[in-house]
Amino acid sequence: MASIFTKIIKGEIPSYKIAEDDKHYAFLDINPLQPGHTLVVPKRELNYIFDLGDEELADLTVFAKKIALAMKKVLPCKRIGMSVVGLEVPHVHIHLIPIHQVSDMNFGSGTAQVSKDEMKEIADQIKGAL
Repeated sequence: MASIFTKIIKGEIPSYKIAEDDKHYAFLDINPLQPGHTLVVPKRELNYIFDLGDEELADLTVFAKKIALAMKKVLPCKRIGMSVVGLEVPHVHIHLIPIHQVSDMNFGSGTAQVSKDEMKEIADQIKGAL
């Protein structure tokens, strides 16, 4: 059964897409910890990040870096934090989160309230910075 991320990649479920290439897809998290919280996934569905081959892992990380640098240009934050949890969805994904302090990446603290219009605007800003 396809993961929700595979369905997003295939366009079966809408997303606030940031970027994609032949191997990767980046989109805003619809339950963000902070405005601009972005998910970066490989298009190949695999459950656990350390099951990726070395080259696949390196490519995913480099793709995520490009997204993070674009995010840093347009989002008010000290840094872009990166996290891999891997328990919520059985599809490898990297969280890129704009942060001012470590607690901004607390997955147990609830989500930020971001309107659909704000999500679209943030996605467009990040895309524009790529």
